[in-house]
Amino acid sequence: MTDALKRLSDEGVAIWLDDLSRKRITSGNLAELIDEQHVVGVTTNPSIFQKAISHGDGYEQQLTDLATRKVTVDEAIRMITTADVRDAADILRPVFDATDGQDGRVSIEVDPRLAHHTDATVAEAKQLAWLVDRPNTLIKIPATKAGLPAITEVIGKGISVNVTLIFSLERYREVMDAYLAGLEKAKAAGLDLSKIHSVASFFVSRVDTEIDKRLDAVGTDEAKALKGKAALANARLAYQAYEEVFGSERWAALDKAQANKQRPLWASTGVKDPAYKDTLYVDDLVAPGTVNTMPEATLDATADHGQITGDTITGTYGRARAELDAVAKLGISYDDVVQLLEDEGVEKFETSWIDLLNSTEAELKRLAPSEG
Repeated sequence: MTDALKRLSDEGVAIWLDDLSRKRITSGNLAELIDEQHVVGVTTNPSIFQKAISHGDGYEQQLTDLATRKVTVDEAIRMITTADVRDAADILRPVFDATDGQDGRVSIEVDPRLAHHTDATVAEAKQLAWLVDRPNTLIKIPATKAGLPAITEVIGKGISVNVTLIFSLERYREVMDAYLAGLEKAKAAGLDLSKIHSVASFFVSRVDTEIDKRLDAVGTDEAKALKGKAALANARLAYQAYEEVFGSERWAALDKAQANKQRPLWASTGVKDPAYKDTLYVDDLVAPGTVNTMPEATLDATADHGQITGDTITGTYGRARAELDAVAKLGISYDDVVQLLEDEGVEKFETSWIDLLNSTEAELKRLAPSEG
C-alpha cells in the first residue's frame, strides 16, 4: 500500500498531512501515519480546526474546564488549538530530530482576521510561538501585502514560518524576498540561522477550479483542451522561481551562514474536479526539496494507486509558460484570477474562524456551571 508514498519520499518530497484533530492524536492515528505512510509533518488551518472542534470528540473536558474558569472565547480557542499542535509536535519530535529540524513540523496559523495588519500579525506570531513552546512549530502567516513585512520581522526574530495562501508567481517571489530579508535581519542580530526554517505554501487545485470555470465560459475546443493544466503549470513555474532565487549570490551569502532554503510546499492538493485523477497534484508535482501536504483522502489515494515516476517538474518550464500564455490569449486574466483566489482564501479562513468562535462560545455557555 505504501510503495508509492515511499517512492515519493525517496524523490525528495516531504509528505505532510493536511489535517489535525484531538482524536487523531489520542487514538494513535497520527503516530500510525508517521510509521506506515511516510508522513513527516502536519499542517493546520482555521477550517481544519473549525471542523475538528465543532464536530469532533475529545474536547469536552477541556471546554468544561475553560467554561468553569470563565475564559473568553478567543482565549479558549487558543488554549485548545495550541494544545493540539503541542501534542502533535511531541509525536513528530523524533522525525524533527532525525531530519535536523527540516521535517517533523506542525503548522499553526495566526488569527486570519489579522491578515491585513502587519504589526498585529507579528505580535500574534510571537504569542503563538511562545504558547506552543516547541522547536518544531511553524507559524503560518498569509502572503498578503501586509503579511510580507510580517514574514521578514518574524523570521528576523528567529521564529520559523509557513507562508500560506500563495497563488501568484509574483507574490511567491515577494515571499522568498521577505524570507531572505528576514534571514539577513536574523544574521545581523547574531542568531543561529541553521535553526530557522520556512516553507512557502503554494496553492494548487483552486487555480484549476477558477480557471477551468472561465475556460468553460469561453466554450471553444481550444479552451476545453486547456482545462486542468493551469494549476500544474503555475506550480512548476513557481519551482523554477525557487531554483533561481536559491541559486543566487544573495542566497549564497546566507548559505555560508548555515541558513536553510525555504522549501516550496504544494497546498490544496486534493482534486476538486472528479474528472481528474485523484492523485493529479501529487504525481505531477514531484521534485527534490519540496513538500506536499495532503488531506487524508489524497494520502490514501496516493498510497493505493499513485504513479510516482520521478521528477515531473524540472525541465517542464517552457511548456508550463506556453500553457499559461494560451490561457491568457483567451482573455482570461492571470492577475485577476490569483488576486481573487487570495481574497477568497483569506475570507474563507476568516469565515471558518468566526464559525469556530461562535460554536465554541455556544459550547462554553452550555458547559458553564450554574450559579449558586
